[in-house]
This record gives sequence, C-alpha cells and structure tokens, in this order.
Amino acid sequence: MNLSLGVKMLIVVICALISVIIGSVAGYMSHKPGARHRDAVLFGGGVFIGVMTLFVTVLGSLGVLSSDSA
Repeated sequence: MNLSLGVKMLIVVICALISVIIGSVAGYMSHKPGARHRDAVLFGGGVFIGVMTLFVTVLGSLGVLSSDSA
C-alpha cells in the first residue's frame, strides 16, 4: 500500500488508543476487592502491550506500515 506518512501515523495512533481502552478495561476487570491496585495496573499494561504488538504485527504483514514506494 502506498499511504502517506500522516495516514500511517494516524493508523498507529488509532491502534494505540484502542489498545489503551482494551488495557484499561482488562485492568478494571482483573481488580478484585481488597487486592492491590498495582496488580490490576500491571495486568492492564501487559494487555496493552500485547494488543499493540498484535496490531503492529497485523499492519506490518498487510503492508500498511511498509515504506515501499514502488
């Protein structure tokens, strides 16, 4: 795909925002009453990293993030 740099950055920012939402929901759902808050934060951060890695891998394999100008 021959997308401009601005469009590629917008796609990555959208993926990051979706990853933040999914990570926040996962952290909120993993918190148990009386437990430490940092465990839920660490779990949500791990989910964020996992989802963002998945998004970047899929976008890279589809050729959205490649810099081919041919």
